[in-house]
Amino acid sequence: MTPRRLAVGMSLWIPNLFSGIRVRRFADDWTSADVELHVNVFTRNFVKTAFGGSMSAMTDPYYFMLVMHQLGRDYMVWDTRGEIEFVKPGRGVLSAHFEVPRAKAEELRERARGGAKVLEWFETEITDREGDVVARVRREVYVREKRRA
Repeated sequence: MTPRRLAVGMSLWIPNLFSGIRVRRFADDWTSADVELHVNVFTRNFVKTAFGGSMSAMTDPYYFMLVMHQLGRDYMVWDTRGEIEFVKPGRGVLSAHFEVPRAKAEELRERARGGAKVLEWFETEITDREGDVVARVRREVYVREKRRA
């Protein structure tokens, strides 16, 4: 699967499509991704700001996917935990940028070699059109080299 096809497919995936979540891009080398949340009647709360569940959904799989694509099929990679600190009400279009540099992926590969369980936290911010931080997000990713038969 190419990064472009995955971005389009994830944007059209029913849970994202109806949640206002659009994957703008995956980098060709799988080191970053950009995602938007369009706050609308379906994705806002009672006070007409971004629903926290929508912000969680917009950040859910991207770190795990970036790590998984960089490490390849010999590694099990899962998203295990997430935390969100809400900073200010989110309105309009919200954005998040996810980045896993090659050096970090290689570090995870080395730490997981031989079947060791590795848990790594990644952090990003959700921002509005003005660049103001709406929320700070942390996601924990599990990595382990698969056992060979």
